[in-house]
Amino acid sequence: MIFYKTLRPFKAISFDLDDTLYDNEPVIRKAEQQFLVFLNNTYEKLAELDERRWNLYKALIVKEDPSLKHDVTASRKAAIQRVMIVHGIAPVDAITWSETALQTFIALRSEVDVPNESIELLQQLAKHYPVIAITNGNVDVEKIGLQDKFQFVLKAGNGIKSKPDIALFQQAADQLDIQISDLLHVGDHLNSDVFGAQQHDAQAVWFNPKGSALKGAKLLPTIEIADLQALLNLL
Repeated sequence: MIFYKTLRPFKAISFDLDDTLYDNEPVIRKAEQQFLVFLNNTYEKLAELDERRWNLYKALIVKEDPSLKHDVTASRKAAIQRVMIVHGIAPVDAITWSETALQTFIALRSEVDVPNESIELLQQLAKHYPVIAITNGNVDVEKIGLQDKFQFVLKAGNGIKSKPDIALFQQAADQLDIQISDLLHVGDHLNSDVFGAQQHDAQAVWFNPKGSALKGAKLLPTIEIADLQALLNLL
């Protein structure tokens, strides 16, 4: 555990989900591969869609409407609709089928095995502080077994901007009836989690299990840890 700043008293702990409480990178990589196969095999006109072109469609949608960068679910659905229509599927069908395809992807990306250590940690921390989740992602929290491990879970999207914007941190503070500065936020991402929390006066714990360098950090975290269990030392 490395302290970059003096830890102030805090009243609640917020967690990022993906790549903090579980290893999300291989799950997403596999989900993307399986999703493309699903599109190829389910919709005849998408049989030749490859990874390169699919990624171009996803990038194009966000370029056309930058607000979609704050909503990974809406962005994906819009990309699915666009690729369907461009490949000759009737717009009325694309609207319906894109929702089905979207739910398929969310199911695939939610095939996560949360380590028992993470679950037990949340249970221990919850005995001392309100514990919540703040995520930019769209994992199905119920499917991965974390629905009852937080007081509530906040997700970017539906008009709520993603971290590092203040929106989710403010919403968390409002629902907890505390100030943003009373939050201790735990996450793996130097921009969305560390910078996002610190720039809005919350304290940030940088989860850095791979020992990555602080290169590119806009603000130093309050604390750096390589093992989430180290949080128990703060109790």
